[in-house]
Amino acid sequence: MEWHIPDTERAWLRELARKQAEYAALPVMAQRRQLWYDLNDGCPGARPPVVIETWTFDRDFMPDSVFRCQSEAGRAIEQQLLRNTRNHELIDDDKVIPDTFDIGWFIDIDEFGVTIASERVKDAEGVETGYRFLHPIKDLERDLPMLKPAVFSVDRERTFAWRDFVEDLLGDLLPARIRSYNSIITMLTHRVVHLMGMEAYFTAMCDQPDAVHTLMAYLRDNALRWMQWMEDEGLLRLNNGNQDSFGSSYNFTTRLPQPDSPARQAGCPDPEAIPVRQRDTWNCSNSQETVGVSPRMFHEFCFPYYRDVCEPMGLLYYGCCEPAHPFWDDISRLPHLKKVSISRWCDQRFMGEALRGTDIVFSRKPDPNFLSVDARLDEEAWAAHINETLDAARGCFVEFIVRDVYTLHGNLNNARRAVEIARREIDRRM
Repeated sequence: MEWHIPDTERAWLRELARKQAEYAALPVMAQRRQLWYDLNDGCPGARPPVVIETWTFDRDFMPDSVFRCQSEAGRAIEQQLLRNTRNHELIDDDKVIPDTFDIGWFIDIDEFGVTIASERVKDAEGVETGYRFLHPIKDLERDLPMLKPAVFSVDRERTFAWRDFVEDLLGDLLPARIRSYNSIITMLTHRVVHLMGMEAYFTAMCDQPDAVHTLMAYLRDNALRWMQWMEDEGLLRLNNGNQDSFGSSYNFTTRLPQPDSPARQAGCPDPEAIPVRQRDTWNCSNSQETVGVSPRMFHEFCFPYYRDVCEPMGLLYYGCCEPAHPFWDDISRLPHLKKVSISRWCDQRFMGEALRGTDIVFSRKPDPNFLSVDARLDEEAWAAHINETLDAARGCFVEFIVRDVYTLHGNLNNARRAVEIARREIDRRM
């Protein structure tokens, strides 16, 4: 067998799985599910959920001292279980603790036909944080022919074997479920920066505009090829429940799958046997890398390709760290738009006016510096920061997703207090 877990580790993993199952069954988890349904279904008076994404500060949240497993398979399972159980115990935000153990397909992607190497450096605490790509494209017009259509393959046998292995270990406590996950292939300018770098990309818009359009069309076609391949291969799974569309923004909704979906017609039998189409799922896209271009250049070089990539989706989460307001004329016309990331660099009042009266979610990304710069949370300043959003987004559907916190200086209580204070301010305003 490819995977082996010693008996002592198996006992520990079952203990963790039992704990996760108990947390998942708590009444508060049903309340949180309804919270997300109300938000995503556009129910009047929906209360904003509050989430803190933890993986960026794993040096604090998941230190080596919390792990007991030494085997590779045991450590992989342990990490997933600990992330869920510790989230409830230490942060207690509005994540819904899963009642399943989710796994992904074993998929291999040759996205470009060329290799993109990278270099990484450690920060002052010895954690790999900084990195750069060694771009294969040096001259866009000259090097475009080296790019090949993306090629995908899936190892079903290995995927099913892993699912069965986990099911044998934990299935009576947490059933193992295959999920399909969103791909960064839909984030077109992210791929550009990997291939040629941001400065070269910006320069090429002026010096080699036709080549930029050729590159963007190639990336669009790769993304559409990926999406169609996933559908044709039967790899898509419904993600209208306890999955995130992007960056810990959860998907609970009755609006998917589509009314003509086999999932609705069949009354949802075995979820792994239902044919799922792209238009039955949430997906995501963003263009952080074009924060430095004008709206006019975005409209010319980006919007047409993003529009095409978003068309097959069921619901769209758009944006990440880039400000949405300069490009709102185009973003607002993207197909199936359901959530927009409102980053710390975004004009909140502009976006509040734009989204008020719609059911598009104002997905606020609060400033992570409140949690990570000082060892102790400035509670008064954090409360004012939350209220600034609640003022700007009055009359909108709102969620708070705290991301990009890279250290808590060992003080996990900062995260828990940030959630408690945000909830207090929300309750005061509801």
